[in-house]
Amino acid sequence: MSEDIKTMRNVAFAGHGGAGKTTLAEAMLFKLGMTTRLGKVEEGNTVMDFQPEEIKKQQSINTSFIKYTHNKHIVTLMDTPGDQNFFSSAKTCFPVADAMVFVIDGVGGPSAMTEEAAASALEYNLPGLVIVNKLDRERSDFATCLDACNVSLKKKIIPICYPIGSEAGFKGLVNIITNKAYEYDADGKATQIDIPSDMADDMAVVKEEFIENIAELNDDLLEKYLEGEELSEEEIKTAFRKGVSDAQFYPAICTSAVKMIGIDIVLDFINTYMPSPLDRGDWIAKDSDGQDVTVSPDPDAEFCGVVFNTIVDPYAGRLSLFRVISGTLGKEGNFLNVTKDTKERYSQLLEIAGKEQKTITSAVPGSIVAVAKLKSTLTGDTLTGGKQIQIPAPAPMPPVISFAISPKSKNDEDKIHEAIRKILQEDSGLELKRDEETRQTILSGRGLVHIEVTADKILRKFNVAMDINTPKVAYRETFKKKIRVQGKHKKQSGGHGQYGDCWIVLEPLPRGTGYEFVDKIVGGVIPRNYIPAVEAGIRESSKYGILAGFPCVDFRTTLDFGSYHSVDSSEMAFKTAGSIAFKAAAKDAKPVLLEPIMKVSVKVPDANTGDIMGDLNSRRGRVLGMDSEDDKQIINALVPMSEMLRYAPDLSSMTGGRGTFTMEFAQYDEVPSDLAQKIIDQVNAEKETS
Repeated sequence: MSEDIKTMRNVAFAGHGGAGKTTLAEAMLFKLGMTTRLGKVEEGNTVMDFQPEEIKKQQSINTSFIKYTHNKHIVTLMDTPGDQNFFSSAKTCFPVADAMVFVIDGVGGPSAMTEEAAASALEYNLPGLVIVNKLDRERSDFATCLDACNVSLKKKIIPICYPIGSEAGFKGLVNIITNKAYEYDADGKATQIDIPSDMADDMAVVKEEFIENIAELNDDLLEKYLEGEELSEEEIKTAFRKGVSDAQFYPAICTSAVKMIGIDIVLDFINTYMPSPLDRGDWIAKDSDGQDVTVSPDPDAEFCGVVFNTIVDPYAGRLSLFRVISGTLGKEGNFLNVTKDTKERYSQLLEIAGKEQKTITSAVPGSIVAVAKLKSTLTGDTLTGGKQIQIPAPAPMPPVISFAISPKSKNDEDKIHEAIRKILQEDSGLELKRDEETRQTILSGRGLVHIEVTADKILRKFNVAMDINTPKVAYRETFKKKIRVQGKHKKQSGGHGQYGDCWIVLEPLPRGTGYEFVDKIVGGVIPRNYIPAVEAGIRESSKYGILAGFPCVDFRTTLDFGSYHSVDSSEMAFKTAGSIAFKAAAKDAKPVLLEPIMKVSVKVPDANTGDIMGDLNSRRGRVLGMDSEDDKQIINALVPMSEMLRYAPDLSSMTGGRGTFTMEFAQYDEVPSDLAQKIIDQVNAEKETS
């Protein structure tokens, strides 16, 4: 059984959206004869991008899986999304891959999400392969891309082939390891040719650089090389294979997926040099005391697996995808969800192949499998045969933008919450909360496109349509002037009347203090049992403000005088008097509008620092300072929340997708008077029309 595991490969395709990951996967399947035509993303006929939202957007939205066999090796390929809106789906899959293939656009080079994927590869110490794709395109350049990858991927890049021809003339490649050249026909069939004469000298230099790079990985080889001895091809391949497996560098291959150039090289490389689950070795789990526990990829050990993806189907139920870390699973059985401390049973073991699900009879360490209808299991959970250990799960990517959502039909109020709750189970990049103050349901995600695609999914899967709007800002009101007023409530209509009379002093407090009530009644001018009613009347009225209906904060009211009637006074009368007093005081105490201020940290490349600081200033932000992290600058600033509601797409546009940001609430500050009046007028107008 271990022999079967040796021939297994789990490879994740990663990189920026549009680099050609899906097209490359399609070319591999076509080359292997698994498909009868080369699927094209633009035509919506690929094996990997099959969901309606993916076909509509012409991009990967979820990670898709396919298993193929090539020269007695069984490879599970994970085609992960590269758009920042859907990158959370990719990030949960990286830990269960044994190697990563970085697909780079030969024109644009590595981009933001390529860097994010590379950070995950470094975190899990995964071997990698760089594939520079689209070299048949205008302005594509293999050497320039390699230089950029050396910087972006934080790893030395060693090319193992070089293109023959460029742009539209790209027709073949030189394999540096074998020192052979190949030209490809229109069907992607390679024919060995002589190395072109105009490349011969350059390739001799490249070959020498390659040997030197590999020799440096091994002290014995380096000594032999420095002494002028020739290294055998087997010695070079052995050292190269170990260097790849240990992630000491990333090899690079040149391809054109649409022209089928280099696809055979990619297929053979994965078999020959990428690690098996056995090569990856032990995993580290935590026991119930938080101590490290080693989990070996042993088929005879107790079962352990980690759930890395969840698919929700309104008819078939929830599908949990997991990797088997150790042990062997049969076609049906039981296991323990250690994370939830619940027992689960499955009746079918499945293998995902594009949009198809195939029943299988067993799964060994390294297998990527799925089971349906587990009651409690979600992404990140650890499953075992009974042992209390957990595999640490990657933290979800934080959302960067929020929208207020509501059903188009009021009859769907309950249905929309249930639908979103289910979608949240499969998409860790989403967050849902209810803002009681603005009375809005807030859905947060990685971008506007992320939220829009979620709405499309909910409509398709659960037949619930929803509106997406910019969320309301939770403003506050406060006061700038101290004032003393009377609040008197007197009503006589036969029988017992109503009488409450109080004098209060309203005065502002420092920002962030909240509300304070002071009782300074002496001599019993207001009975003790009526004083809480006055405070209640003030508190209740202050919730609805005086300018635009926002809660009032940071003020003190002092009750210092009043009068009562022995028959007509009551708690309700004094509560009303307190309310009257507050409203009278609020009008004359110079009320002002306060807005939430966010503490924002923006991480951008050095070259974008000036533009970002200028943009933050234009958003009424106040830059606090800067920090450095690798080749990025982190700009810290305080910015009004209202100016940050649509910041995510703007930042992406300004930095070419390389900027990221986080923000959290910091404080409330006064809104400039000219802007405050516009907000007040707008809010009051909305009230009149609602």
